[in-house]
Amino acid sequence: MLTVPLGKSILLENVSWQEFDNLLVELGNTRGARVAYDRGLLEIIVPLPEHEYFKGAIADLVQDLAEVLELDYETLGSTTWKRQDLLAGVEPDNCFYFQNEQLISGKLDFDLRRDPPPDLVLEIDVTSKSLNRFPIYARLGVPEIWRYDNGNLEIYQLQDNTYVETNVSLAFPQFPVQQILPFIAEHRTMGKRKMRLAFRDWVREKAKGSKS
Repeated sequence: MLTVPLGKSILLENVSWQEFDNLLVELGNTRGARVAYDRGLLEIIVPLPEHEYFKGAIADLVQDLAEVLELDYETLGSTTWKRQDLLAGVEPDNCFYFQNEQLISGKLDFDLRRDPPPDLVLEIDVTSKSLNRFPIYARLGVPEIWRYDNGNLEIYQLQDNTYVETNVSLAFPQFPVQQILPFIAEHRTMGKRKMRLAFRDWVREKAKGSKS
């Protein structure tokens, strides 16, 4: 059994797909480690508490944003998304369905050969990662990535099999997504409940202003 220290990662080379699959079984579902697999390269990372903190804060705001805007969604956390034919596998920090929510509503078992990938994934770059996950997401067809790194929120859209940074979110095309950043910072001083209440009020005001 591999042991990875908290906040560290290991990168293994020449790992077969079967070995990757076996490792997922060995690690199980109740674990703190995240894995990514790209054509024989396998990274295992154990996030720091700081990483999990920002992951939870941003995921809360994404869900609050969807609910205030009355958008149907599904969230599937750090589900393992993989396709053997593409030799690609990855576990995002969180993931959501918006545009394709109706296609996967009620599903508990997914196969990316027939099911759409998540519409949006979150990547929190607090813990250093050795393996670039963007090419993996691109092969799996994920249309949008939000990356949070050192107080910055970057939005990427998949165009011609590569990710291009943009200011507009596919999931929330009419909303200034990057303006949620102050709420992420204030999360630490306000506490979760007050932060989410304030954020919801702010979204309502923004939505009201866009209609006037």
